[in-house]
Amino acid sequence: MSEKYAPLLVEVTRGFEVESRHRGEIAVVDEAGAVRRHLGDPETLVCLRSLAKPFQALPLVASGAAAAFGFGPEELALMSGSLSGQDFQVGLVRKILARLDLDPAALQCGSHAPLHRPTAKALAQAKELPTALHHTCAGKHASMLALCVYHFWPVEDYLRPSHPVQQFILKTVADMVGLDPADIPVAVDGCSAPVFYAPLQNIAWGFARLAAAPPESPAGVIMAACLAHPRHLAGDGRLETQIMQALPGRVFAKTGAEGGFALALAEEGLGVALKVEDGSSRALGPAIIEILRQLGVLGPEVREALAPLWQPVIRNHRQQEVGYLRPIFTLAG
Repeated sequence: MSEKYAPLLVEVTRGFEVESRHRGEIAVVDEAGAVRRHLGDPETLVCLRSLAKPFQALPLVASGAAAAFGFGPEELALMSGSLSGQDFQVGLVRKILARLDLDPAALQCGSHAPLHRPTAKALAQAKELPTALHHTCAGKHASMLALCVYHFWPVEDYLRPSHPVQQFILKTVADMVGLDPADIPVAVDGCSAPVFYAPLQNIAWGFARLAAAPPESPAGVIMAACLAHPRHLAGDGRLETQIMQALPGRVFAKTGAEGGFALALAEEGLGVALKVEDGSSRALGPAIIEILRQLGVLGPEVREALAPLWQPVIRNHRQQEVGYLRPIFTLAG
């Protein structure tokens, strides 16, 4: 990072004063890899976390596995997403595994409570424990297993970094972000799968390639699937779902973790990557909506619909309005 501190992104007010601030960096890149707009240092090294998921799903299409198993847009969107553990998502993961003749026990992502609060509450009331099917990365792991079954690779150790499926994925991710696989640091994600680091501008470049991909290409197929099924990518009430539903067919929005977020802008052929320095997710809504506003993507009606995400109100436990969040940056370019 060339600056001592990342630039300011979002302020959090309480009363008439600023209580907290979030810093971060942004890169807006075109299909050729040129940085068109930015905030801070576009070369900042960022862990992709779940921003890699649409790239990790590409081998399914490129290898022929998706066609062989009859995976359509719904399955491909689910495999590219960070799921909320809602019933329709759990059911689709089950169907994917059934086509592979695998039991849900084959998923090695671990388990956690569904991100969708009503689903988590219903499980608790039924005195049922969440399973791997409720994991936010269940779709991604199902896609890895599909590749293993298609290629007759072992499924027992599919998370091993040297496993053929992980090497296939690493090469695909590297190709999408314009790097040599040897230049990508690899770590372990929360779901136990290998996870990758890349400069922010390279992550944005990967999403620009999704945005500009020919419809018949693997990247174009993934992009179309994600645009068609925003609920499958995340779930009801999630930030990316709300953005995509407000801008149907125009924006593929993807959350990562630790303050990462990316956009593929279909009409503009641009990719956007954002990293909130402190890892906070509360700054994402204001920052992402402000990026879309500055890039001219939001018309008046959409701007009004997304206003609660742009400057969300903070309320106390008595539902009194006590402050709000507001973006405070201007993209350079």
